[in-house]
Amino acid sequence: MSVRCLLALVLTLALFGRLPAFAASEFPVSDRTLPPIPLSVDEVHAWIDRSHPLLKGAGTEKVMARGKMLKALGAFEPVLINDTELERFISSSNPGLGTQSKGYNDTLIEARHPWGFRGSAGIREVINGPANIPDLGFGGGTGQVILGGFFPLLKGLMINPDSAELQRSELADPRADIKIAQTRQDLFLAAATQFWDWVAAVRFVELQRKAVGVAEGRFKQIEGRAKAGAVAPLDVVEANQEVQRRREVAIGAQRLVEQEQLKLSMFLWDNGAPSAPTMERAPGFPSQMLIPNPEDVKVHKLQAKSERPEVKEIGIEAKLNNIDLELAKNNLLPSLDAEAAPARQPEKFVLGLGYRFGIELKMPILQRKGRGEVLEAQGKADRFVLTQRFREQQVVIDVDNALSAIERAKERISLAVESLRLAKAVEEGERFRFSLGATSVLFVNLRERNSVDSEAQVIRAKADYQKALALYQWAIGTWGKSDPSAIPVNYRSRD
Repeated sequence: MSVRCLLALVLTLALFGRLPAFAASEFPVSDRTLPPIPLSVDEVHAWIDRSHPLLKGAGTEKVMARGKMLKALGAFEPVLINDTELERFISSSNPGLGTQSKGYNDTLIEARHPWGFRGSAGIREVINGPANIPDLGFGGGTGQVILGGFFPLLKGLMINPDSAELQRSELADPRADIKIAQTRQDLFLAAATQFWDWVAAVRFVELQRKAVGVAEGRFKQIEGRAKAGAVAPLDVVEANQEVQRRREVAIGAQRLVEQEQLKLSMFLWDNGAPSAPTMERAPGFPSQMLIPNPEDVKVHKLQAKSERPEVKEIGIEAKLNNIDLELAKNNLLPSLDAEAAPARQPEKFVLGLGYRFGIELKMPILQRKGRGEVLEAQGKADRFVLTQRFREQQVVIDVDNALSAIERAKERISLAVESLRLAKAVEEGERFRFSLGATSVLFVNLRERNSVDSEAQVIRAKADYQKALALYQWAIGTWGKSDPSAIPVNYRSRD
């Protein structure tokens, strides 16, 4: 019985002793962190939309536009008026009453219409009444209903300075949208250009660091061979000099990365301050290279001629000038105004004067001011037509320029890649010859430098291609009317 118990105990310990080993092998634990998420142009644009101060500053144009609208509407809002008039007099018809004090208190609302009409309505209360009230009186001479109106019949009808200002304020909101779109376009282009400059700088420094590693490895190799007497000591000095040279070039490349990184941080604002990306977030260059087909280019040109903020801005300026032109033409008309209003002077009111009616005609003889305003507005209108034509052609040239940049950059990439392939082949051949002792370290260094320069040309060509694509998007006005497809990401590696 005791043997059986002992055997069961041994089996149990063996079983439980192996379970942790099985668990560890089946569920391995790793302390590796996640790789950084590559930064993209779309994410940079999303950062700009979210927090860039210049774009936020342009957004205040919308607030200013609403302010202009309210300011213009203020000229036509109803006004509550309370007016008290009191005069002392001696009646000529009844001087025995001595000095008397009489007057009235008016409470009325006055309003204006953009077409130039002005009206008022209210109640007049007599002070020290009663009074002789011929029209619309009530209360036995103690009160009166007062109505008034002003009606321009020629000059000032339909269009006047206040209504013109109201029409201008209605264009302030679309004008603000155009300024925001223009700011967004320029920021997006600058950000995309700076982004690819930063990516190219990162690739440059990686290339130079790799070259430093190759030179250091060869230096150790030659140093060992020199100690064995296989090569001359001068080769060791030359290999060491190449190491120092490449380290200096790598430091310069690192400085370029830091410079481009700081420039890029001006487009990545977080909590009111620029946020610089790390080198680890630099992406690679996209492998796919496309050129817009001719049909799409034609469509894009037509759209850009109507959608680019610069073209829209000229259209808004022309509309503003048309308002000034209409006002100037209206100012050439004679001033013919009809008015009806209650008596506003106490002595006339006390004497029994109720309402007054009048028509006034005024006409400048030479009309110099009016004719000058019309000529000025017509001159501006002609200028805007020419400017509009120039802007449209400029848009077409911008699209053609961007398309040319894309095509030439793509050709450069093909030639640079072929040049790099040939340089690598020569480099490998020179290294093989060096291993056989058929050449010197000088020629190996020269071949490697040539390979580095060729690879740098590939990097520049690829960066120029991506910047040309960004220029094309700017030229056709894409960024002025669409939102970015990415959302800003604050990446933190997992512990």
